[in-house]
Amino acid sequence: MNNPIWVMTSAFPKLSFDEIVSQVRVIGAQGMELCVFRRDGSRKDHVATHLDYETFSRDDAQRLIDRLNGEKLRISVGAYDNMIGGDPAERVANQNHILKLIRIAALLGGDANDVVVGTFVGYNQELGKEDGGFQKNLDLYKKVFTPIVKYAESLGVTLVYENCPMEGWQPASAPTTYNNLPCCLAARKLMYALIPSKAHAETYDPSHDIWQCVDPCDVILNSDMKRIRRIHIKGTRNFTANPHAVHWGRIYPMQQVKPALAKKAKVPTTDNPWCRFAYEPRLPGFGGSDSLDWAKFLELLMAKGYQYPFVIENEGCNSSHTGDMGATVQGFQATVLNTAPVVWPLVKGKGYFFDTAKLPALKAAPKKDIPVVTMDDLK
Repeated sequence: MNNPIWVMTSAFPKLSFDEIVSQVRVIGAQGMELCVFRRDGSRKDHVATHLDYETFSRDDAQRLIDRLNGEKLRISVGAYDNMIGGDPAERVANQNHILKLIRIAALLGGDANDVVVGTFVGYNQELGKEDGGFQKNLDLYKKVFTPIVKYAESLGVTLVYENCPMEGWQPASAPTTYNNLPCCLAARKLMYALIPSKAHAETYDPSHDIWQCVDPCDVILNSDMKRIRRIHIKGTRNFTANPHAVHWGRIYPMQQVKPALAKKAKVPTTDNPWCRFAYEPRLPGFGGSDSLDWAKFLELLMAKGYQYPFVIENEGCNSSHTGDMGATVQGFQATVLNTAPVVWPLVKGKGYFFDTAKLPALKAAPKKDIPVVTMDDLK
C-alpha cells in the first residue's frame, strides 16, 4: 500500500514545467501526467503542452530523468484527440503526434520507468451513422492502431486509452454523444481482442461511468487488472431531481428542439454541447460529496492488487473551473488527503505518507537517440 498520487497538468495550462513542479510540491503529490498536446491542434478545451515535443532528444530525456530522480518525482505523457474521425488531415496529424509521444516515452525509459502514453481513440461519426457503424469503427480502430501499438511495443512503451465519451465533441443538435470508442468496457475488451498486444492498456476514469449510471466498482470487477495502468481521480455528482434528467432521462442525451416549441411545452433544453446530461464534475473530498463511494472504489482497487499511480484530473466546478489558482491547488490538496488513507501507509505520529524510500530510481535513457517516425513510415 504505497501508490503514488499524481496531478494531471491540464489544470495548469499557463504554467511552465518548473512552475508545475513547484505546485506539485505544494500539493503533496509524487508525480505528473504531463499534457503534451499539439500546439497547432484543433482542440481548445482542457489542453496544455508541458514538454517540447518537436525538439526532444536523448540528452533532454537524460536531463529530465536526472532531475526527476533528484526531485523524487515521476511522470507520464499524454495527448487526447480524435485519432480515427473528424477532419482527415487533423486525424493524421494526431496520429503522428502520438508517435512522437511514444518516442519521448521510450527515451524516458518506457515501461522500465513506468512512463506510459495517454490517448483517446476517438470515433468516426460518418461510419457510426451507417448500419453496423460501431463494428465499422472497431475495424477502423484496428487498421489505424495496429501499427501504432506495434511501434510502441517495439520500443517497450505502453499506450493507455482513457474512457471519456467526449460528449461535447459534436454540436448540441447531434442525436448521439458517443465520440470516443473506448468509453465503455465492452469496447475496450473488443479492442484488446482485435489487437492482442500487451503494449496497450487503459486509464480508467470512474467519473465517466457515474453519469452513465454504471457503478465503477462493477467495471473494475469485470476488468482485466493487467490492462489498468492508471486511475484518474475525478468525481461526478448526478443531479437526480434536475428538470433536465426528469424530462430526458439518463440513457439518452438531452435533444435539441425548436426553442419556441420547447418553451410552449415547458420542456428544458440546451444549446451547450457539453451540457446534455444532468451532472457536474467534482473532486472527491473537496466542497462536498459526489455520486461515488470513493472508499469502496479505492479499497476494491487495492484489494485487486492495483500498484500504479492515481492521477488527479482536476476539472472540478469549484476548483480548476473557477479559473482561480488558489482554488485549483486547494482542490488537488483536498483530493490527495481524501485518497491517502486508502493508498498510503500510516506513519506513527505523522499520519498517512507516501514512502519515498520504496520509490525505485529511474533507469537511464537509452544510449542512442530514437528517430522520429510518421504513419507513412510505419506502412
